Amino acid sequence: MSRLINQQILLKNYPIAEPQESDFALVETELPELGESEILNRTIYLSLDPYIRGRMSDRASYATPAELGKVMVGSTVSQVVKSNHPKFSVGDFVVGYDGWQSYGISKGETLRKLDPNQVPLSYALGITGMPGMTAYFALLDIGKPKAGETVVVSAASGAVGAVVGQIAKIKGCRAVGIVGSEEKCKYVVDELGFDACINRKTQDLSAALKATCPHGIDVYVDHTAGPILEAVLQQINLGARIPLVGLISQYNAEKLPPGPNLMPLLVKRALIRGVLVGDYQERHAEFIKDVSLWLQAGKLKYREDIVQGLEAAPSAFIGLLQGKNFGKLIVQVSDDPTKK
Repeated sequence: MSRLINQQILLKNYPIAEPQESDFALVETELPELGESEILNRTIYLSLDPYIRGRMSDRASYATPAELGKVMVGSTVSQVVKSNHPKFSVGDFVVGYDGWQSYGISKGETLRKLDPNQVPLSYALGITGMPGMTAYFALLDIGKPKAGETVVVSAASGAVGAVVGQIAKIKGCRAVGIVGSEEKCKYVVDELGFDACINRKTQDLSAALKATCPHGIDVYVDHTAGPILEAVLQQINLGARIPLVGLISQYNAEKLPPGPNLMPLLVKRALIRGVLVGDYQERHAEFIKDVSLWLQAGKLKYREDIVQGLEAAPSAFIGLLQGKNFGKLIVQVSDDPTKK
């Protein structure tokens, strides 16, 4: 009996600035026989997230670098197709970290079973997964919004930002988004219910922030750093909180730009704190309980940007870093049996 062929996308080079498709390699390999307690998973969905860019480097960071010549890292939703593990059966749906490949083999330590009857499987890579959890704890645990306060979020139409703004509204706050197109602004206000939105590409940020946040900014959930953070700092209120989720403006920079003027942080006695979702794994149940209730009540809306085929992952990922995606970016690697 012939073995299954596994398509994989490997990291060929550490990009100097913006990643190129030539930094990746698509290869095919035969899958080995399963060992004791091992599980073979067929990848259905692959998550593409900005944090991956930070791992495409040999510089020290909070996570180990992606290895050259190895499968690109990434979260996946898969179906178990063969199992030597007592806790996983053929047909189970799981979320894990099999990376950019059509099949993954694991011992189950990082896998979590999914109930396909609750929400669509792909949600486990977005609103009920790492991005949603990041939004939830960044805003509620670090931002600590109070009813009536103003919450601003950059990359507001993305997987994390869209959830931040909607939770802010649930908590009785004024929500203002910052995005890169009129289409995204319209979506954020008309569909997600934000109070206002700023197009960073066509509007003067400082003037727009003054107009949309006349009483100042109490919470700013930052995905970008750079000029947007600089402009926001000029409008923060006393005791403002700034959860730092990402640094999109710097991920492809060959040289780090000068930092922002930090005087407003001192004068306003503001807090700025980095957010890594791994610090909150023990509170996963708390997150799922609230988000599930909000989804069921129609208080949270969610948009996915799904591209087809593993081979599309490199170009889609490059587009993500350029802001071309509209919603949570996901690669559909194989058929989703729950949608037949």
